[in-house]
Amino acid sequence: MSAVLELDFRPGELVEIALPDRLAHVQVTHLHASYPPVVRVLENRPRTRSDDPAIIAAGATAFTAMLPLGSVLMRLGLPATRLGVQTIPARDAGFPTFRMPIRGRSGEVLYWWLWDGISLRYEVAPGTDLDALPLREVMSAEDFLAGLTR
Repeated sequence: MSAVLELDFRPGELVEIALPDRLAHVQVTHLHASYPPVVRVLENRPRTRSDDPAIIAAGATAFTAMLPLGSVLMRLGLPATRLGVQTIPARDAGFPTFRMPIRGRSGEVLYWWLWDGISLRYEVAPGTDLDALPLREVMSAEDFLAGLTR
């Protein structure tokens, strides 16, 4: 396994990450000119690699994030292997909506910006479904590792 660079990631690219006791899989879903790649981390953490990367890519998404994947993997010292470009499941094919809290002076959330990769809108009184949206921030290496090892 070798480190990967994000400079040439393409949407659909599936990356296998070697954790100490199992494997994790990340699929690049979108590229945006102003942000690092958008990735989805797959729920399944098998102990051995499947013979069919398409089956891996069809798996459910644990979480979505924006991060410089290659740099994060190198920083964490995690070996990774590219498994090729695979079909992005329909449920993850559209650019995800990200949320960002706008806070008052005492730290309370006044409202939420929602960004779909093109435009912004806001919600003053959002429902609980907003909690499922990823944050509009570049995920840290530490938070990424915590998500992988959950």
